[in-house]
Amino acid sequence: MIWKFLLTIVVMLGAYLVLRTRWRASGRAWGKAPTAPPLLPAGLVRTVAYALLGLMLAGSGWYLFWQWESGNGVMVVEVVNANTGAVTHYEARRRTIEGRGFRTLDGREIRLADVERMILKPASVHRVPGGAE
Repeated sequence: MIWKFLLTIVVMLGAYLVLRTRWRASGRAWGKAPTAPPLLPAGLVRTVAYALLGLMLAGSGWYLFWQWESGNGVMVVEVVNANTGAVTHYEARRRTIEGRGFRTLDGREIRLADVERMILKPASVHRVPGGAE
């Protein structure tokens, strides 16, 4: 995830450097080019740019927090044996559930057999502390 942000920053920095080089080169080649009066005051443009930057940083921060919070959510994992019908209940954090295995709140690594099925349910707010049943 962090690599996406770093790649975006590198691309924006590269685009800025290319544009800055072109602007400087065009200014030197023809001297001072005639300029039209600015459509917007420079202060307003800078304020809008800072506001957009702040909005993007706030959005990125919210997204990272939301991903972290949802990953820390506790799920009830029911493991059902398809042959016998036996059901075993576990509790695990959402981020530790991967494929056919998960790690319980008390640290046990559980891998499902081919005949077992996993049912995920959100843990109730009034759950009993302590983990598995």
